Amino acid sequence: MTSDARPLERYIARFDPFDRFLHFLLMVTFLGLALTGLPLLFSTHAWAAVLARLLGGFQGAGLLHRVFAFGMLACFGMHLARLAYRLVVRKDWGILWGPHSMVPQPRDIVQIAQNFRWFMGRGPRPKFDRYAYWEKFDYWAVFWGMGIIGGSGLVLWFPKFFARFIPGTAFNLALLIHGEEALLAVCFIFTIHFFNSHLRPEKFPVDKVIFTGVVPEEELRHERPAEYERIAASGRLERLASPPPTSATLIWTRISTVLAVALGLLLVFLTIRALLG
Repeated sequence: MTSDARPLERYIARFDPFDRFLHFLLMVTFLGLALTGLPLLFSTHAWAAVLARLLGGFQGAGLLHRVFAFGMLACFGMHLARLAYRLVVRKDWGILWGPHSMVPQPRDIVQIAQNFRWFMGRGPRPKFDRYAYWEKFDYWAVFWGMGIIGGSGLVLWFPKFFARFIPGTAFNLALLIHGEEALLAVCFIFTIHFFNSHLRPEKFPVDKVIFTGVVPEEELRHERPAEYERIAASGRLERLASPPPTSATLIWTRISTVLAVALGLLLVFLTIRALLG
């Protein structure tokens, strides 16, 4: 007797639980910092006062801002510790160069040109590997921001300690850098990053892979052909084969991501409104 049931779609693992945890922690803390920091930055605007009241007043918003800052610094510290472990203990030099590396490489420049030709219908789509050029740009934008925003934020958080080492004018500079760099990060993450990750037509409304850790095999073959071919050639496809995400995981992913995107776009709108006067 024949059956009309189709075989289950095979999924391939791309991100391990620690990757997913760090991304979730980064997402929550960044949203929290934006939500609590923008009312402080634009405190003279009516919407900022309303938002601050919802957070327990400007003093409450400041306290929450420090709590989220601690969470983000912990996230950054865990990421650096993992990089050090992979380099020093596991001798995983592939994170410095090659398909598993976030370091920009000559092929990224080539693929930028190829992608723009593809946008205009003048060439084939580039054969992306594990990380595309825009993902590397996102990564280094966040990495740079962690150092600049986090460093200036610590100076403002512990002024008595840092006053032993730096002149008073440095605190004014730290305040300026912290606000301007944070504003740039908010506008970039909530527009460019959200579009690249979730708002593109082929991903809208949610790109689930960083939350579930797995991707359908056909989707991987289409979007990351170089990665798929490399994995297949190494005989690792079977080892990376994973069960599909559960319904509960998919529901949680869609709800949390849609809420994050909606909140981010709202904060960008309020920021632009404040900047325009």
